[in-house]
Amino acid sequence: CSIFGSARTPEGTAAYAAAKQMGAALAANDWMVITGGGPGIMEAANRGAHEVGAPTVGLNIALPHEQSANPYVTPALSFKFHHFALRKMHFMMRAKALVAFPGGFGTLDELFEVITLVQTKKAQPVPIVLFGSSYWKRLLNLDVMVEDGVISPEDIKLFHYVDEPLAAWDVIARFYGL
Repeated sequence: CSIFGSARTPEGTAAYAAAKQMGAALAANDWMVITGGGPGIMEAANRGAHEVGAPTVGLNIALPHEQSANPYVTPALSFKFHHFALRKMHFMMRAKALVAFPGGFGTLDELFEVITLVQTKKAQPVPIVLFGSSYWKRLLNLDVMVEDGVISPEDIKLFHYVDEPLAAWDVIARFYGL
């Protein structure tokens, strides 16, 4: 499961704790956790899986600030990319699900790439979960896109809003009939 979210989310916040719990829940159900490998939400998800004894993957990106591999990525599964396009391709090639926590431009870029590929059927359908419904609904007024006819009403059904890590796992489990 690919987990996206802000590198700027500090430990001690509710979002960090939720991402850590999400990583642990995925790992406990034999799912591999794949993140960007950096700090914040990525660190939390990798940490949750790591603390239950599971390996984790980090697809890091060379940036002038913020991004270095977090200590919870399995060293042999830590990869560094120089181009966002290749990194996003590797996320999608391996993802069986996506959970997006609140984040900035990078998170939005990754999220919209996944939604676009699934919407256009260039990628297999996967459960797309937006964690933190208040954040996502304030940020994305997708009804405007439906009203203006630039997306179809069914396109909004490509993703699910949740507010609890176990609710995110439930969406994934239902999608796969687990």
